[in-house]
Amino acid sequence: MAIQRMDNVLIVVEDLDTVIAFFVELGMELEGRMPVEGPWVERIIGIDGARQEIAMLRVPDGPGRIELAMFHTPKGAAPEKDTPVNTPGLRRVMFAVDDIEDTVARLRGHGAELVGEIVRFEDLYLLCYVRGPEGIVVGLAEELR
Repeated sequence: MAIQRMDNVLIVVEDLDTVIAFFVELGMELEGRMPVEGPWVERIIGIDGARQEIAMLRVPDGPGRIELAMFHTPKGAAPEKDTPVNTPGLRRVMFAVDDIEDTVARLRGHGAELVGEIVRFEDLYLLCYVRGPEGIVVGLAEELR
């Protein structure tokens, strides 16, 4: 028995439009968006009365996806927006990019801020973390050729 693939990572958000715009600016493509509710959803996630809207974004020409979910009911607890990256739990999603400086500049137009700074790892990569809308941390890596 082996894993076939990783389908997606789920991020629960409060403002679906803003977060979609952020990931589209990063270069992801919106596959679809739809409401999700009903007994089957309640049974899967273990929450009665769950009503949500989801959006699926994919990496162009790649297998990676991010699913965004905005719950209409019930509302969840508000997370801390500036949780440090060493806090236990899922802290970031990492993407390889062609031009890290340009990517950071474009994402700043969507409210992103550098967590630290852009650093060089040996002669292999430029790396950084940006904190986007709703405190979502995205890692960026530019391969040095």
